[in-house]
Amino acid sequence: MLLPRRAVFFLGVCFFLAFFLTTRSLSRPWRDVPQVIGLGDLVSSSNTTGAWNTTRGHTSKNLYAPLPDFISGIPKPSGYNYSKVMVVTRTKGEDTSWIAEELPDWDHAIYVADDPKAPLHPPKNKGHEVMIYLTYIVDHYDQLPDVAVFMHSHQFAWHNDNLFAGDAAQLLRRLNLNRVIREGYMNTRCGFGPGCPAWMHPGALEEDESKQEEIMLARAWGELFPDQEIPSVLAQPCCAQFAVSRDRIRSIPRARFVFYRDWLLSTDLSDYIAGRIWEYLWQFIFTGQPVLCVEENVCLCDGYGFCFGGNEEWNNYREAEAKRNEIQQELDNWMWLSDIGFADESDDSDGEKGNVLVSQLQEKQQEIIGLLTAAMERGQNPQYRAQEAGRPWKEGDGF
Repeated sequence: MLLPRRAVFFLGVCFFLAFFLTTRSLSRPWRDVPQVIGLGDLVSSSNTTGAWNTTRGHTSKNLYAPLPDFISGIPKPSGYNYSKVMVVTRTKGEDTSWIAEELPDWDHAIYVADDPKAPLHPPKNKGHEVMIYLTYIVDHYDQLPDVAVFMHSHQFAWHNDNLFAGDAAQLLRRLNLNRVIREGYMNTRCGFGPGCPAWMHPGALEEDESKQEEIMLARAWGELFPDQEIPSVLAQPCCAQFAVSRDRIRSIPRARFVFYRDWLLSTDLSDYIAGRIWEYLWQFIFTGQPVLCVEENVCLCDGYGFCFGGNEEWNNYREAEAKRNEIQQELDNWMWLSDIGFADESDDSDGEKGNVLVSQLQEKQQEIIGLLTAAMERGQNPQYRAQEAGRPWKEGDGF
């Protein structure tokens, strides 16, 4: 029996489609067909490592964008004058005149967090310094200097290491820009506490009063880095002051910084918690490492030219400082008791105890000065700095 012409035509079309789709699937597996995601970004198994994982039908961790390719920078020859800028966050009531007075060779971008009429200001006063740091990068992405240092507005702070007497101006005058270029990212604080070696635990479920942001880290991480596993530990020295090279910033697409800032603008986390969370994210943003705790002696030597000779020698110096402080405290107590008439005269005829303490203090202070002077002299030698940092060096290299 002959089929109607319409049925024959329909069967022919079905046969053609079946043949076409079968031969196409044999010649080109579906995994090799570019998949359109997001706003038209193409991802294929042939050009994106790990873009698809067929094991048990699951996709891999990286479906969003290629991870940044962090590579070491190459410092310029000795004596090269790097362009550099301080990116500073302040409020209307804070004085930053010290920057121009103490650091006239540094450019500066001073943002006023709470003044929308200021020449430089963030889109919203939220997230503490984070909003300003991200805003500078977004706004200046195509006009970045060789090195940008992101800092708070105050000149003196406890988190500027003791060797600088807490003075940010001293710290920046000694900062080795070649190390920043080489490493790409450098926390300006060398001291471990707080922040290292294992400070934040994103999986924590119970609140710790000393780090209230800890229990919110897992949530924030999932929103900021949805294609990355949540690390068990986040750590770097506190307190959100760091230096970054232009090349390291540009290894990350500008759109990512816009995304990070949009997250900060829209999150329902408090201003305080959002800002504190980012204190332990910067090292991951710019290095891909959740934990970045550089040995203190290496940071001080290669970063600032205080080369004590190794970790043991650095610890010896710190012990000498601790002993000096102990003697000073004992002397202060003795003098106070003497002033109010409570000193034990039977053990201290003619103030002998005070004289002994003064002598001990002077002796310890001389020891500290000697150790520090020797460390600074060694730090002037680029070969020695390379040796203590454990990196190669050849004749003619700068720092």
